[in-house]
Amino acid sequence: MKILIIENVWMGGRKYSLFDKTLLTMFTILPTLNARHIAAITPKKHEVKVINERYEKINFEEKWDLVNINFTASTAPHAYDIADKFRKKDIIVVLSGLHPSLMPDEAKQHANSVLLGVGELNWLTLLEDYENKMLKTYYQPVKYGKNTILPPTNINLPGVVLSGAIEATRGCPYKCEFCRESHIPGGSQFYTRPVDEVIDEIKNLPQKSFTFYDTSLTIDTNYTKELFEKMIGLKKRFSCNGNVDVLANDKELVSLSKKAGCVSWLIGFESINQETLNDIGKKTNIVKEYKQAVQNIHKNGMVVIGCFVFGFDKDYKNIFNNTLKIIQELEIDAADFLVLTPFPGTPLYNKMQKEKRIITYDWRFYNMKTVVFKPKNMTREELLFGVKNMYKKYYSTPLTTIRIIKSLKYGFFPFILVLERNFSTHMNIRVLFKTKSN
Repeated sequence: MKILIIENVWMGGRKYSLFDKTLLTMFTILPTLNARHIAAITPKKHEVKVINERYEKINFEEKWDLVNINFTASTAPHAYDIADKFRKKDIIVVLSGLHPSLMPDEAKQHANSVLLGVGELNWLTLLEDYENKMLKTYYQPVKYGKNTILPPTNINLPGVVLSGAIEATRGCPYKCEFCRESHIPGGSQFYTRPVDEVIDEIKNLPQKSFTFYDTSLTIDTNYTKELFEKMIGLKKRFSCNGNVDVLANDKELVSLSKKAGCVSWLIGFESINQETLNDIGKKTNIVKEYKQAVQNIHKNGMVVIGCFVFGFDKDYKNIFNNTLKIIQELEIDAADFLVLTPFPGTPLYNKMQKEKRIITYDWRFYNMKTVVFKPKNMTREELLFGVKNMYKKYYSTPLTTIRIIKSLKYGFFPFILVLERNFSTHMNIRVLFKTKSN
């Protein structure tokens, strides 16, 4: 069987510059690994091709037995257009990824079948059913067991790829109100791959550095400590995600991460308002522990990348200046500033829909850079301006230069990461918010 898997990365009309493409390729920045996992687990008897639209155009004239399109909310209209074109040619279309998993009935209007969740095992069932002419409309995720073995994920991209990608654990049990990943079918099931299996995959990576795509490597600390201990001596460098509570209080894990080769921790701080964190169910975040978490990481020669979201119901106009002040006090090395987005299928979406606060259902604008709802304590314009201003102030030339220079004390690899994150964002601020809402 001839199978095409499309890794849909079209972002609401945004054009990537040559500089962007080079950086994205070099550092293996993909929206998810889901499409790659599906390709990896496909039986070898099938011919499989993965297309990343960022680098390669789709040839609709080529004959395929089955096409799997993997996508998120902001790419949904474009994904549906692709699906419809293939279906007009009588080619079987399967839709997968975050958005189809949260909106399966909508996705079904453009597909023969919808693959739910981020698991790959239901893909194997779908392939068997297709071969037996018994294809079903929906395929629920298969629960992982102790004997579940997932194949290594091979990342092939054009150009020079400096950083690989690994996933050791999957799922998140915390289920924060606004989180897509934990609310898709099976998304809250936490699964750990056998440590030795992960170690073998890391050893076989052609790159010296990589990124853990895990939601968080601080959910099961015993597992993570065993993994880090076995990574010591592999001479690899990596970045990973973690939660404040563990990074502030488990100094052993932080120290082990450095010995294992960690360069940076990405932390979803989300907000500096404890009431907001309590409201959205972010149980791992205590604002008073932010400083200790950052200090623990810095003391071990690693850098911190912070993620902050704006537009929560307890956010007022002063939230922007207050957040910027605290970020500077914490000496966070790089940061992302996002507009709160009520993704369909999440408790936040259901709540805002009940309150009639959602302004548009055009998924193109669900990109975390556009305001698609009515904020409680500021106007839409004030929210968007505030987030834009956070980028302009934080990534101003003086502050960007200071952060890059300060990162020299952490060593070569942390410095390169801080340089890349800060410089690329500084250079691209003008194109970050090009998509306009209705």
